Amino acid sequence: QVQLVESGGGLVQAGGSLRLSCAASGFFFSNYGMGWFRQAPGKERDFVARISSRGRFTVYADSVKGRFTISRDNAKNTVYLQMNSLKPEDTAVYYCGRRDRNNDGYSYWGQGTQVTVSS
Repeated sequence: QVQLVESGGGLVQAGGSLRLSCAASGFFFSNYGMGWFRQAPGKERDFVARISSRGRFTVYADSVKGRFTISRDNAKNTVYLQMNSLKPEDTAVYYCGRRDRNNDGYSYWGQGTQVTVSS
């Protein structure tokens, strides 16, 4: 079965960096685009970044452009989110998702990892 397991979250001061990882299993990883989303308390889950199946194309939310970088290692079945210059408003639970092949949706999600940025 499809499994996505995020890791790398934690508490960091504003201006700091974190790298999130999402280990995938149960499907042919290099056939699927992957994405990162985040959900702050009391808010909806928001798009952060996505990457194409081979890693050639990336898309970012305006709020993280220039600070976050999504990447993937298909040999390790892992997608990453490098987060630099973190701000308190980046505080959220971060989720990775597997992008559906036939539409723009995401049908599989990990359990999430908490990122807290202190001011």
